[in-house]
Amino acid sequence: MGTQSEAVVGVVIAGGRSVRFGGEKSVAVLAGKPLLMWAVGRLQRSCRVVAVNTRAGTEAEALAQSAGLPVLHDEPGDALGPLAGVKVGLIWAEAQGVQSLAVSPCDAPMLPHDLYPKLIAAAGAGAAIAQSEERLQPLCSVWPVSALPLLREELADGRHPATWMMLERLQAQHVHFHSAAAFVNINTRIDLAVLAGRLEEAAAQTPRSDDEDCVPHYHR
Repeated sequence: MGTQSEAVVGVVIAGGRSVRFGGEKSVAVLAGKPLLMWAVGRLQRSCRVVAVNTRAGTEAEALAQSAGLPVLHDEPGDALGPLAGVKVGLIWAEAQGVQSLAVSPCDAPMLPHDLYPKLIAAAGAGAAIAQSEERLQPLCSVWPVSALPLLREELADGRHPATWMMLERLQAQHVHFHSAAAFVNINTRIDLAVLAGRLEEAAAQTPRSDDEDCVPHYHR
């Protein structure tokens, strides 16, 4: 379990339209908890406070508000996409007076337990990005608040460059994780049902624990 950092706040990116899922996947329930709250809980163990970036009038917004979490909407004129969420996250982080912003997707509930402690340590005053095998995971990242002017410039006039490209421009540290399966995201209701079944099978073979963080791992 990570230790909370006073210099870091977190944001969950939950503004996507979830077309393939057929509804708001961030509020879909896995093992008794919405996917959004899986992401929030993971960030809360390493961040002073956690916000949710989502669209106005959504179930995700209502869930975040009911949990007492700050809700961040994309700025008008920004193209739809995760980098717009990172930008408003950095604006909010700057207002909090912190150095860094940890970013999480809303649909990857099996992320490594040590993901954000390792990313925060590697980033220092700069940026860091998770890498599983040969694939970068740009929504599992830490951004310095000092990157805000760059994102404002790159998102101007409705542009939306690739998130990983912005992290590379910031010379983000690559933090390697062995299990690519831990980074698999939920795209369809079938994906959710398959993962729920695997967790049920693993839980049946694992001694019960009162620690919410003790979720059985699965392997592909």
